[in-house]
Amino acid sequence: MSLEISLLDTAWVLIASFLVFIMHLGFTTIEAGFTRSKNTVSIITKNIFTVAMGVIVFMVIGFTLAFSGSGEFIGDLSYFMINGLNSDLWPGLAIPGIAFFFFQAMFAATSATILSGAIAERMKFSAYIIVSVILVALIYPVIAHWIWGGGWLASMGFHDFAGSTVVHSVGGWTSLATVLILGPRFGKFDKEGNPQAIAGHNIGLASIGCLLLWFGWFGFNAGSGLTFDSKVPLIALTTYLAGAGGGLSALTVTWLKGGKPDGGMLLNGILAGLVAITAGCAVVSPAWSLVIGILGGIIVVYAVEFFESKLKIDDPVGAISVHGCCGLFGTICVGLFSSSNGLITTGSASQLIVQLIGAGATFGLVFVSAIVIAKVLDITMGLRVSAEVEIKGLDSTEFGADAYPDFLKM
Repeated sequence: MSLEISLLDTAWVLIASFLVFIMHLGFTTIEAGFTRSKNTVSIITKNIFTVAMGVIVFMVIGFTLAFSGSGEFIGDLSYFMINGLNSDLWPGLAIPGIAFFFFQAMFAATSATILSGAIAERMKFSAYIIVSVILVALIYPVIAHWIWGGGWLASMGFHDFAGSTVVHSVGGWTSLATVLILGPRFGKFDKEGNPQAIAGHNIGLASIGCLLLWFGWFGFNAGSGLTFDSKVPLIALTTYLAGAGGGLSALTVTWLKGGKPDGGMLLNGILAGLVAITAGCAVVSPAWSLVIGILGGIIVVYAVEFFESKLKIDDPVGAISVHGCCGLFGTICVGLFSSSNGLITTGSASQLIVQLIGAGATFGLVFVSAIVIAKVLDITMGLRVSAEVEIKGLDSTEFGADAYPDFLKM
């Protein structure tokens, strides 16, 4: 039976794409709020550059590598410059090919913008441009092809409904590799190596960003079925519950550990729960989605502490913990809690094994690729701004601008 274009499905995919687009405003504001005011223009520029660059680079090369051809490891060049995409149906769906591309382009840009928070306040804009372009053009499309484009993980039955691995782990592991080469901000660790708090300048701005991301996530997850069907309400609910559970558990843990509730960690806990549910949002029950969110919120608190205190890694916004660690956790959760084949829900370990293989392969390719790229750039052009530029702030030095010209900044 041949499909015909569904106006309802097409409208839903476009609306979901618009919701994912607005998430870039969320990333911009939460990162700006979590960092110092002297770097606000830098944060804004990196994020808006990323969403503008992302769609063009993905159109030119990324999409064809991810979604054309039937190669196990990478696609061919059938859709180079998205040639051949028009109003015809995308195979297996009731939406036009260009609608499918539009939705996927939003995801590609999202994976790259995760990096901008982790490297905030000390990475050269020119170096960031190169890393993010390579990520969207080559690294992200390979993983997308493996999982969503008919590659070897897809053939094994690996399940990542909306991108805990494809989007969040890719962005998180790229961030980890880049930050390892980049090093911490001045003043982040004392002479004994103990982490020192560097407060963000605007928790209100960060809160707006968190809520925008939460709102956009309904499109991110519920739109990933690429059809407006009976699963959409379930996906929306599991998404909401996981974000709520993650926020409350992170708030509770910080309250118990430090004696006071941590508002900033509440925000990252919400994002942790959302990242964790993204892979399995369509295949777990609402009750299990709440459990996944709660566990994600706990994980992010201890992941941030581990990276700072044990590994001496400086991640100003917690991007590695939120997207890398909770993306990995969410991928594993499919194999634990899926209603049809989860280890805990059904007693079968087969899906869990596939999920672990996919998560490990993704980490290996992304981390190794990103650390090689970062090291080469560090040797050739330098990843990091000078000490003088960093101390003064990237806004006035790299960008010649001031986000708050009438206020005393720190």
